[in-house]
Amino acid sequence: MRMTIRFLVPLLLVLIGIAWATTPLLHELMQRWFRTDVEMRSQLVFDAVQDTVVRLAKDSAGSQIDAVFQRIAQDERLLAVGLCTPDGRLIHHSATWPRALGCPTGSKDGAVATPVIKVEPLNAGTVLSAAFALNDEGIWLGDLVIVHDLSFIERRSAKAAHYLTIFLAALGLLIAALTMIVARLTLRGWVRAVRQGLTPGEIGVTPDHKPDPEIARLVGEMREMLRDLDVPRGISEAIRVDWTPDTLRNLLKSELPGAEVIVVSNREPYIHNREGDRVQVQRPASGLVTALEPITRACGGTWIAHGSGSADAETVDRQDRIQVPPEAPAYTLRRIWLSDAEQEGYYYGLANEGLWPLCHIVFVRPTFRASDWDQYVAVNRKFADAVVAEAQSPNPVVLVQDYHFALLPQMVRERLPGATIITFWHIPWPNPEVFGICPWREEILQGLLGSTILGFHTQFHCLNFLDSVDRFLECRIDREQSIVRTSGRSTLVRPYPISIEWPPAALVGQPPVTECRVKVRQDYDLDPEVLLAVGVERFDYTKGIADRFRAVEDLLVSHPEWIGRFTLLQIAAPTRSSLPAYLQTQAEAEAVAHAVNQRFGRPGWLPIVLVPRHHDPEQVFTLFRAADLCLVSSLHDGMNLVAKEFVAARDDDGGVLVLSSFAGVSRELLEALIVNPYDSHAMGEAIHRGLLMPREQQRERMHLMRVLVSEHNIYFWAGRMLLTAARLRKRERIEDQIVQVTSPFFRRRRDNR
Repeated sequence: MRMTIRFLVPLLLVLIGIAWATTPLLHELMQRWFRTDVEMRSQLVFDAVQDTVVRLAKDSAGSQIDAVFQRIAQDERLLAVGLCTPDGRLIHHSATWPRALGCPTGSKDGAVATPVIKVEPLNAGTVLSAAFALNDEGIWLGDLVIVHDLSFIERRSAKAAHYLTIFLAALGLLIAALTMIVARLTLRGWVRAVRQGLTPGEIGVTPDHKPDPEIARLVGEMREMLRDLDVPRGISEAIRVDWTPDTLRNLLKSELPGAEVIVVSNREPYIHNREGDRVQVQRPASGLVTALEPITRACGGTWIAHGSGSADAETVDRQDRIQVPPEAPAYTLRRIWLSDAEQEGYYYGLANEGLWPLCHIVFVRPTFRASDWDQYVAVNRKFADAVVAEAQSPNPVVLVQDYHFALLPQMVRERLPGATIITFWHIPWPNPEVFGICPWREEILQGLLGSTILGFHTQFHCLNFLDSVDRFLECRIDREQSIVRTSGRSTLVRPYPISIEWPPAALVGQPPVTECRVKVRQDYDLDPEVLLAVGVERFDYTKGIADRFRAVEDLLVSHPEWIGRFTLLQIAAPTRSSLPAYLQTQAEAEAVAHAVNQRFGRPGWLPIVLVPRHHDPEQVFTLFRAADLCLVSSLHDGMNLVAKEFVAARDDDGGVLVLSSFAGVSRELLEALIVNPYDSHAMGEAIHRGLLMPREQQRERMHLMRVLVSEHNIYFWAGRMLLTAARLRKRERIEDQIVQVTSPFFRRRRDNR
């Protein structure tokens, strides 16, 4: 005890002296650190919004500039944003702009490439202003001024000094306690215990296989601290900016420098079909392609997919590759060729007759055949071989898409252990009771858990997956962090609601809404005064097309005043026509539409116009812009991007969205009229309400939905997953470095024994 006191008292005095001497240095360091951070944040905000501000300034859209500034200024440390003219006048600013602050003097001709940074007192605090020159093709438009409040630095410096003193005092006590422990251990026993503690799967295990409680506790606490390092919220949640392809490219450059991106999906983004003597390029009607193609264009890399077009083989090189898009190549499309037997078993069989109805609770019995499973395994192996062949580095970022490739993550993991595998499941995940129907449930779960990150549309689907893993596999589940640990690896399970690109490419060149209304009514021979609802999807039994037609029937029964004044234009592209369930779905929808038209139709008017063919995205957006309502009546859907596309098409803030509560998008677009698609009367009443909704209420609802879709667009969706992946890759590098540093030491100790 005396020795402890003699050691402890001088140690505490030394630590207190260190705290007193280092406080001014710490204060200065904090000042520099936070100021550098604020300057970097200012640069980030400018990089993200300069194109938008330049475009709005050229268009003299002052109110939109103010709205953009107001949204940016919501960040707690960003005080205000303003736009100054070349002659020093403040013409646009957020509502929080300090009255005492004018336009900072800086560059006089807009030629200065670096911002002008100034720190000055203002009222009771200090602010930092950064003035960035806005140029458009050599013309100086003025300065974008970003103002940060620096008063938080003083508060944090004081807290840091306070916590430093407490920390050093606690450190002294901890050192004394550790000294007592070390005195009771032999060097050889300590080294052996530490080595065993750092060995994966043998935390604190002694030679007789009994856990050493001290080492197990220390190592366990260290690993728990690493697990508690939550994935950062990301740039988009710290500062609200417009997520664009440039934002995504900058994120990849800064957070994943040099990373190789490989996308894997069954459907390809571009299909080459032969029509007579010509080869036509077609973009398939797929929500997955709509979502992923803009991301791949932004990231570059390689997209691996099944080549299904009649001229696909003619258009690739010797390595089965082609550069796409055709008009402006930005990435490589690698095509995989499947035989008829493989296509029948893997795609039509297990994927669409087994997993699709299993995951969609729409009362279609899933079919499972052993031969289909064999083809599914073989095709997953073929795609995994292609990933390994295309990978130019040992640690690519692999984006695996959908239920066609449940086994692929583990297959890639076995051959590329350093890969960061992000798997996104685009359809719902059922509860354990339903998933337990699948004969190969354990193999599918193990395959998916080869992923580094596993994404679903909603938190509900994540919880269903965790419950399924808990029911059918031996593993550790951290439900607070949504992490599954099995076979020495961890999989992060998170919700990432998918979205669309913003602004949509299909919106470019669209005529005004008034012209679209006239054109669509002329194209489909509709009365110019008729109120129009539209539905756009594939002939799929999950979309509730027949239920939608029954709702129209109920509307006309309950509100006969709409007879002759309302029409539903339903666009439905045939799909998977070789499967009986899909043929039956189309036949049922056509029969219901015919019955309703027979009952209520009259010369020159039909309540339902059914068009069973594919429409290009530009045609679909024209329909959306012409419509008074959009009906989305999914019986069960992971997300449903049609709803978001309708919102994106309505830049006039008009139109009403009637949305199924069983579509994942209903968790986001709360301003839609949410309905139960199984209740035809309730859906008919929602249509009636939408037709009578005042214009002002339409604008309010649509504006809120457009803000959400624009901010949470497809680049935001991808950015969140890639930020998570970047953080995990950094942690893995740190752990690998620790192993590299410690391994030689423990090897020498073992050899000396």
